[in-house]
Amino acid sequence: MRPLRWLASMAAIGLSACTPAAYYAQSVQGHLALMNAARPIDEVLADPTTPADLKPRLERARRIRVFAAGALALPDNASYHRYSDLKRRAAVWNVAAAPPDSLTLKRWCFPVVGCVGYRGYYDEAEAKALAARLEKDESLEVRVYGIPAYSTLGWMNWAGGDPLLSTFIRYPEGELARMIFHELAHQVVYVEDDTMFNESYATAVERLGVAQWLKTEAGVPARQEYERLDTRRRDFRQLSRDTRAELAAIYERKDAPALDGKARAAMKSEAMARFRQRYAELKARWAAAGAPFDGYDPWVAEANNAFFGIQAAYDELVPGFEALFEREGRDWPRFHAAVRQLAGAPMAERQARLKALEDEAATRLLQKQ
Repeated sequence: MRPLRWLASMAAIGLSACTPAAYYAQSVQGHLALMNAARPIDEVLADPTTPADLKPRLERARRIRVFAAGALALPDNASYHRYSDLKRRAAVWNVAAAPPDSLTLKRWCFPVVGCVGYRGYYDEAEAKALAARLEKDESLEVRVYGIPAYSTLGWMNWAGGDPLLSTFIRYPEGELARMIFHELAHQVVYVEDDTMFNESYATAVERLGVAQWLKTEAGVPARQEYERLDTRRRDFRQLSRDTRAELAAIYERKDAPALDGKARAAMKSEAMARFRQRYAELKARWAAAGAPFDGYDPWVAEANNAFFGIQAAYDELVPGFEALFEREGRDWPRFHAAVRQLAGAPMAERQARLKALEDEAATRLLQKQ
């Protein structure tokens, strides 16, 4: 989910005395280890030691990969034709951080890729160590979270491309398709210094793409399973979005400078309490519908400004991209071309245009009701 484009050009950039060499070293070594562990899917399928339950999942991933290129106009290249067993629960652990009175993520800047609102580590302990330093030295709210995949934006296709990973290959059918579509979307359009644009676009592609996959390629059980999973995800995203707006209103109040720290902290605490209460109500609703689920509990227990900042990156602009897809006649090549054109505009302009598309779509929906 998180592009690591700079890895592909690290040899050309070099490591100067003012560069955090240890960090770049662990990044390069971690990615090379991932790439070196990758094997062609055919080889893994032919290996008698390959677990029996893995083979049909690799076959399914291969069908999804073909569908991505043929039906969704996503890149037809070397990516996702190999498999890598990482023997760990996440591909990378990201660190995100934000001030106590803002949802704006701390940004780290790298050669080539630009500035992003996270810092990734292949070692969870190193990620947690950075988080502890940020909390202690900069008084930031932090979040450390594992991610199952990331994209090198196609820059590593000459070396075999991004492989399928053990961290997500056993996902349910719809979730596996969603992951592959999302990561391939990063190879279509990537804008330096605009994580929200990049992630929202990829999230829109995954949502629209998996709906098409399930409708035309999947069986009833897979569609029903995905519906249960996606309903919970949408419910939780909406709850997070509502709370994010509530917190932003507190932090951006016109009289904010006049508020003392205790008053602002009390308002924030009340908003967070409402968030957790509404989450408890969501869980009760899911359980009443016969689908109890507690998978979001760790996120809710540790929710803070960094958490809500991360959520914003993935879903804030999605409705605008979905409206753009409809405007382009649900034609995938036209949609991707329109996104490329939009990517060339200044950040404020492209975000405003996406918000306008979202508002227009909402107005049309109201008129139909």
